Amino acid sequence: MRAKPFAAVALLVAVAGCAGNQGSQPQAGDTRFVAGDGKITMFEAGNRKTAPPVEGKTLDGGDATLAAHRGKVVVLNFWASWCAPCRAEAPVLKDIAAKTKAAGVEFLGVDFKDRQADALAFERSHQPGYPSIFDQPGKVALSFQGTVPPAAIPSTLIIDRQGRIAARALGAVTYNDLLGAVTKVGNER
Repeated sequence: MRAKPFAAVALLVAVAGCAGNQGSQPQAGDTRFVAGDGKITMFEAGNRKTAPPVEGKTLDGGDATLAAHRGKVVVLNFWASWCAPCRAEAPVLKDIAAKTKAAGVEFLGVDFKDRQADALAFERSHQPGYPSIFDQPGKVALSFQGTVPPAAIPSTLIIDRQGRIAARALGAVTYNDLLGAVTKVGNER
């Protein structure tokens, strides 16, 4: 089947630059990469799509899966060391991850389309406090095709306790917006 390889190549080519100003949010199933402004889009519980399986080797050589965090709110952040907005939002993610951990919120990074040495240097510099899957070929991002794709670098997805995509931000997130969205999803029962 030729569609999947073509879609993968198109996805990888399209992400050559970082997110900038956003014109519109892509819809579910849309795998085009667009510029993002960091605005968080929340999805009503009845309209949420189940996140696909996410798994891979972490930058430190371990294994990470989204399934390991089932029953918890998970913030899934797609980033790359070459992306200036990713560097700018790193302290925000680190602080909110530390602040919300006691409430059962887990953070998982996905280092996308990056050189491993550069990604490791980024992690040493920023010390996020949570693991990142090393996803150089973009398989994790591509697995979201048909749901709510990340569609920008950086992108942040908030996964609810039932494993559904509760929110998405395309572009660098702000502290108050991300904390508010994580708190809102965390308060759902």
